[in-house]
Amino acid sequence: MKLLFDDPLFDMFARRALCTMTRGGAEYGECAATAANIVSGDTRSWYNAWVSTAGRVEARGSESDSAGHAVSAREAFLRASTYYRVACLPLFGEPVDGRLVIASDREASCFTRFAELMTPPVVPVEVPFEGTVLPGYLCLADDARRRRRATLVGVNGYDSNVHEMYWSHAVPAIRRGYNCLLVDGPGQGRVLIKQGLRMRPDWENVLRPIIDFALTRHEIDPDRIAVMGWSLGGFLAPRAVGGGEHRVAALIADPGQYDLLDAVRASLPLPEEIRNRLPDVDPAELDPYLAGVSADPMARWRLIQRGLWVHGLKTLGEYVVEMARYRISDVVGGISCPTLVVWVEDDPIASYAERLHNALVCPKTFVRFTADEGAGGHTEALNRSRFDQVVFDWLDDLLRPER
Repeated sequence: MKLLFDDPLFDMFARRALCTMTRGGAEYGECAATAANIVSGDTRSWYNAWVSTAGRVEARGSESDSAGHAVSAREAFLRASTYYRVACLPLFGEPVDGRLVIASDREASCFTRFAELMTPPVVPVEVPFEGTVLPGYLCLADDARRRRRATLVGVNGYDSNVHEMYWSHAVPAIRRGYNCLLVDGPGQGRVLIKQGLRMRPDWENVLRPIIDFALTRHEIDPDRIAVMGWSLGGFLAPRAVGGGEHRVAALIADPGQYDLLDAVRASLPLPEEIRNRLPDVDPAELDPYLAGVSADPMARWRLIQRGLWVHGLKTLGEYVVEMARYRISDVVGGISCPTLVVWVEDDPIASYAERLHNALVCPKTFVRFTADEGAGGHTEALNRSRFDQVVFDWLDDLLRPER
């Protein structure tokens, strides 16, 4: 289903703005007016158009802010943050494009001002991590901060960040009486762009300091912490919980995933003989078979621009071999908390959701989202309300958040 562009890649990028409309992250008119100034397939025109719209919306937010109109200001700053974020998407890759850094800085600045003006509070936080910090936000369900609440911890994926997770995770959580802790880890958001930390498979060693930090906050009930991973987070969150982070009361994988090498092995054009030997191959042996991947703009962006950058790799052959390190099968028995596994129609990443569910030995639930209900496609992006209804009803029955 085309929304704003005939170009599938640009249409996918535009959806990242459009899907936030129902929660104040964008306006259709602003997105459509921006799209009218973009030449299909032209990265420069994409960036310039979205940055122009973002700057205009930001300036209007500043006008309201200066005049003391906090609600109007914060609404504008949130939309501007979205538009700056979307401007960055085609620029993913190494060496890091200076325009991406500029837009990312403006995105963060707008979101920070939105957070300062927000009620209930959205509090910037820094999680100590291996000699540095992971930036994030603690989104509180009320102003009082006097009682400990059930709290949702968001785990991000390949190409999202904490600001986009505010739309997907924090808004529905706060409405239901949860706090929500959003943190970008290695390979994600500004931790990748500004700190240069790459993705890693041992996410238990990323989630552990995040939970350590959560337990220092008087607003968070230590016995009612849930973890929700979306996109690649549907792999990272189960990996972390199974890998030894047992202070979690509930786990959601959206979508559920399993050993990533299996998915890569099935999706890339490799001879059967080489597939059977993976991962025990020289990456250089794979590269001739993968050379054609760059001909497809969508695959090029996902695997070469995004994938190699996030993992800090040089070739697709290295990427394929690297995926062997991303396993759940060796820790799945360690997941003991109630777990909800999501499958979604029209999302190839969800192909292994049932395998994860079947391997679990904990209390478990399997849910499906379909195109017929408008919730098909990656992370149910065009109908998060349906996703939230199902998933948070399940979570409410477990954690009983205060209203």
